[in-house]
Amino acid sequence: MTALDRYVRLESEALWRPEPDGQRRDVTLSFGDATLVIADGTGRPLAHWSLPALIRQNPDDLPAFYAPDEDASEILEIADTTMIEAIEEVRKALARSRPHPGKLRHWLTAGLVVGTLALAIFWLPGALTRQTLAVVPAPKRLEIGAEMLGYMQSQTGAACRSARANAAATRLARRLFGPDTTAQIVVVPNLKQAAIALPGGLILLDYNVLRLSDDPAVAAGFILASRAAVVDEAPLANLLQQEGLGVTFGLLTTGEIPDEVLRRNALALVQSEAPAPEPAVLRRTLATAEIPQGPYLAAADARTGTMPDLGTDPLNARAIPLILPDSDWVSLRNICNR
Repeated sequence: MTALDRYVRLESEALWRPEPDGQRRDVTLSFGDATLVIADGTGRPLAHWSLPALIRQNPDDLPAFYAPDEDASEILEIADTTMIEAIEEVRKALARSRPHPGKLRHWLTAGLVVGTLALAIFWLPGALTRQTLAVVPAPKRLEIGAEMLGYMQSQTGAACRSARANAAATRLARRLFGPDTTAQIVVVPNLKQAAIALPGGLILLDYNVLRLSDDPAVAAGFILASRAAVVDEAPLANLLQQEGLGVTFGLLTTGEIPDEVLRRNALALVQSEAPAPEPAVLRRTLATAEIPQGPYLAAADARTGTMPDLGTDPLNARAIPLILPDSDWVSLRNICNR
């Protein structure tokens, strides 16, 4: 996104109230991937707000007041005009990236909806879900994942971040999923599951996994297992299957999922046990990424007391490409130590 790229290094001071009647506190603002990062004076993130979901409460006044939702559950007061202009430009860029149907588009959409409903009724209940997944664009998936991440942080703690560690996390994602991946690895201080895959390519990783072993193959294994555990490696498909046709139809026709649905699913994910991926799927996922089974299986046994039976590792007789340089691995392991 051109607008976001231009402001990626922009920071400013602001006042933040974590609840409508709460005490204001000084914070620092910066841009993340489709999010506005709110950090304390030491640089530790306090919250991630989805940029497309931001609501300005006083469009023509200064300082600007922003909220992350219709209920104004949190308030951000910004006096820096440069930051305000940047936020507004990025929001406009995101709005332009969304479909804006005209009259013809409305008729085409209506026809698509009718056809899709017919398929859902006469073919399979999953037909509408498949059609919806086929048309939801990547920016919308990332927006959904970022909003879920925001809700999760009340349970996991604020996402850890530092420039070097974030760069290392990006290189690890490319090593596991390919150089053109949009996956983003986000480390949180306390996650019941070792890793959780969210829509938009976001993958939450428990900081304790990084401390569990000196071998980056362990963290890589948990990350890959989180992707292998969701339907067709698509976390949004899991959400739609759980919520049913009402939410699926709403996403297809309006491009939106109710905030309450996202909050409920986010908290349920954080509080539930990690789903077990099919052994054959996990075995194939590890082999494709060229990550050996052994380190991950031993760590999974130590963490949960269970060790999936994946059979003989197809990589046993092969040299494994470097997962992450030592300097990157050290930076990543210290991401929460700020």
